[in-house]
Amino acid sequence: MTKQTILGRVAQLAKANINALLDQAEDPQKMIDQLIREYTSNIREAEDAVGGTIGNLRLMEQDHAEDIAAAAEWGGKAVAASRKADELRAAGGVVEADRFDGLAKVALGRQLQSEQEAAGAEPVIAAQTEVVDKLRTGLDQMKERLRQLQGKRDELVARSRTAHAQNTMVDAVRSVNVLDPTSELGRFEDKVRREEARAQGREELAASSLDAQFESLDTLADSAEVAARLARLKGV
Repeated sequence: MTKQTILGRVAQLAKANINALLDQAEDPQKMIDQLIREYTSNIREAEDAVGGTIGNLRLMEQDHAEDIAAAAEWGGKAVAASRKADELRAAGGVVEADRFDGLAKVALGRQLQSEQEAAGAEPVIAAQTEVVDKLRTGLDQMKERLRQLQGKRDELVARSRTAHAQNTMVDAVRSVNVLDPTSELGRFEDKVRREEARAQGREELAASSLDAQFESLDTLADSAEVAARLARLKGV
């Protein structure tokens, strides 16, 4: 993957609307897991790209600094050679003066070459610096998105577990709902009521039989009393 491709991918992922992606997903948790893997992979690649780009940038900066230093050094040598030539020419040493002037020209040529190399590297360094800044910014944004995704995943997992627990609780409550005749407790209550009704019927049946026996006793007692009163009337 080239630096430009990584830069475009980093920018795309850094600007991705996570909430919108999750809203469109049939299974948000699977979507989050996929995004986490994608972000993690791209962050790793982006870190490699940023590291390589920064390394190249530092090398160019070092070369640029060396060119600047070389230009200054060759400039100093040119000045020294020129002054020596002037001194020799003033003393009548024309040949030696010309030789030092030649050395001054060579030094100035090297100075010009170093300055040109430094100037040519500056736009490349500026472009690389811009790429590094963008990669770093995008990388930071991707890492923040990754933290958001991981937090969102933890939130969804917690909500899923809570919903599962709530559903389990509702099912448990429904299974013991005394107002629901189909519940286990409802069926048990109905059985108890039938047993109670049967017991009440037997009690009523027993009570009616006992009442009949007492009524027969009362009838016998009344008959005896009538016979006794009749005997008294007759003076028996």
